[in-house]
Amino acid sequence: MSIRGPEALASLDDAMRDIRREEEEISRRLARSAEKLGKIRESEAELFRQLAQLRLDPAVQGELDGRISAAEGKARDMLKAHTKDLSKAEKNVADIDAALAKLTADRTETLKTFEGHQAELKALAARLGDSIAKDPEFSSKRSRATELADVAAQSMRKTEQAETDRDEKGKPYRDDPLFMYLWEAGYGTASYRANNLIRYFDGLVANLIAFQKARPNFAMLNEIPLRLREHAERQIENAKAAEAEVDALETAAIDAAGGKPIREAMEVAQRRIDTLDAEIVATEDRRDEAAESLGQLSQGGNPAFEGALSELATALGREDIQTLLAEARRTRTGQDDTIVAQIDDARARAKEEEGETREQNERLKTLAARRRELEDIQWEFKKQRFDDPRSTFRDEKLVGDVLNDFLRGGISAASYWDQWRRSQNWSAGTSDWGGGVGLPNNGRSRSNSPWPDAGGSSFNWPDSSFGGGGSGKTKSKGGSGGFGGGWGGGSGSGGGFSRPRTGSVGTRKHSGFKTGGGF
Repeated sequence: MSIRGPEALASLDDAMRDIRREEEEISRRLARSAEKLGKIRESEAELFRQLAQLRLDPAVQGELDGRISAAEGKARDMLKAHTKDLSKAEKNVADIDAALAKLTADRTETLKTFEGHQAELKALAARLGDSIAKDPEFSSKRSRATELADVAAQSMRKTEQAETDRDEKGKPYRDDPLFMYLWEAGYGTASYRANNLIRYFDGLVANLIAFQKARPNFAMLNEIPLRLREHAERQIENAKAAEAEVDALETAAIDAAGGKPIREAMEVAQRRIDTLDAEIVATEDRRDEAAESLGQLSQGGNPAFEGALSELATALGREDIQTLLAEARRTRTGQDDTIVAQIDDARARAKEEEGETREQNERLKTLAARRRELEDIQWEFKKQRFDDPRSTFRDEKLVGDVLNDFLRGGISAASYWDQWRRSQNWSAGTSDWGGGVGLPNNGRSRSNSPWPDAGGSSFNWPDSSFGGGGSGKTKSKGGSGGFGGGWGGGSGSGGGFSRPRTGSVGTRKHSGFKTGGGF
């Protein structure tokens, strides 16, 4: 059973809200734990004061009591101030969450508006289908666009094969340190610079490994993919230009039939969605900073508060106090035994609380990392226009078992995103037309067009960010490796998702939703 793009994104939004709620709950637990630890230390200090009254002479007792009281009072005052700071930080996170919820709801409503206009445009296109398909100019331009798209696809396939050969056949050369030393030095070329002694020894090395024979082969392996990619990119631009001409005819037909107001309304909705997406990214980054601050405060991460508790802990750990405790353990009296047992119990509770705090801290770090990964996936999802109303996914488990597996850490964010890409399809009649909406990042297929005898190619336009277009392939050429190289020879994000973070929010470079006009 398939799932539509808007519903798929809504499921990711729900998962994000669950992560944020758990983060807030853990922050509250950590805050309670920090407060509890402070009170345990105060209780321990009071018990030592009582023990001192029983076992020390008044002069020594007074000195010890003064040190403990000073540290205890400072810690108590700082605990109160810390609680206020914590409440303020919690409110800040809650306010940002409310803002995010509103932005997400606004985006959902705007997307519904877009979908309504999209349906209207598709209905209009269906009525115009037969007439425009019979237009000789349209038929000629469409055939030309299809041919150029096929040429671009073939060129890109040849480029990819050449890049694969470069990676595979070039490995023995790259693994040979002597060859790579001479290669990087430019030996045998006009760029080679060395004194006579170095030239002499380099010549011996070159003869030893037959460098002069191997160098042209390695150079060819590196040069051919570059030339093929340049050629392929020119073919892609030619195909896009030809398709833009077809788009212009389609747009003119739509506008002549009274569809211009619908098209413009769609563009308004699209711009609103883009604005909301930029605001969501900025607000998510603000929340990330606020959540980090809250997490630090929840763990007692206030310098003054930490200092006060540290002074109290130091006072309780002084050698004279430890001696007092050791003496009390050796001389068994009823009162001593009771106080010593209470001190041991307080320390055991403190140790248990500290252990629980460490576990919660680790869980909070995991949740923060998972939240950022999910933000990255949502960004790519929107960037590729997978939330378009005409976008569908074959595997509904992507919002069920697979999503849960990702959230539990069973699969990586990269693997989860790749499954989304491989599962994605466009419903029939979703190819673009011009009029300012343009080509989607994931590509388009005129073979899906409802126009009679549409024909066409299923070539996917490259997307230079995050691993390519909508073909489901994960490619990264030009030596960038892994994700992010895209089709552009390493021009992508260089190893990760392309979502901008704080300081580089900006706006997305994309082409808008598929209009559903049916062209």
